[in-house]
Amino acid sequence: MSYTVNCSILLTELPLLERPAAVKAAGFDNVEFWWPFAESVPADKDVTAFERAITDAGVQLTGLNFNAGNMPGGDRGLVSWPARSAEFRDNIDVVAGIGERLGCKAFNALYGNRIDGESAEKQDATGAENLAAAAAGVARIGGTVLLEPVSGAPRYPLLSAADALAVIARVKAASGAENIKLLADFYHLAVNGDDVEAVIGNHAKDFGHIQIADNPGRGAPGTGQLPLGEWITRSRELGYTGYIGLEYKEPAETAFAWAIRERTAAH
Repeated sequence: MSYTVNCSILLTELPLLERPAAVKAAGFDNVEFWWPFAESVPADKDVTAFERAITDAGVQLTGLNFNAGNMPGGDRGLVSWPARSAEFRDNIDVVAGIGERLGCKAFNALYGNRIDGESAEKQDATGAENLAAAAAGVARIGGTVLLEPVSGAPRYPLLSAADALAVIARVKAASGAENIKLLADFYHLAVNGDDVEAVIGNHAKDFGHIQIADNPGRGAPGTGQLPLGEWITRSRELGYTGYIGLEYKEPAETAFAWAIRERTAAH
């Protein structure tokens, strides 16, 4: 199974730049990150340190978020935030540069919360323009922009797969962009009440990425009630060939216990 470990939500007991090596030590070869810097255009030395932590660990960067603002403070992306649109645009070249140097092709663009004083229509127009710009920016390295429904953020407007797919269709119609795809986070979809089996049945072959966590609690696979293994298997049967992102909350000492059990059972 081609798992990729999200180092922004897992192994948080360690400094960020030590996490790729810890992932390798745990037996995984791939990592993904939310935006790991405080600003959209970080200092060159900070970008270099981040890239070196990944290459020195001997892991592959498979996914990177665009700057999504202050996530701990409640921000969920800059894409549809008119006042920070320029900041998002400035971030595109930085993201594409990291992707080019590290061979990463998948870039998650969090859409952004609804903002007081801005109409939904204006935000959605801004969002469509910025997603088109992001798609053009990563197209030069063969990259794909990912768009995901999110749970637990009351002002985030993309709650279902259909919500995200409607935005993707709008951008494609306006700009011709072919490289924007749905990020199917099974945890977020399930928590928001989407019919995950139907989403898989209708769209698995077109998923840009899959991420998993169990529910309740956003814990490791097996800690809740979601049939994650069945959903992954079905997605594979219907044509999804990409990575499975491990984006759950679990203490470092038990973060991958389920995977050890899985490997043991396979032998």
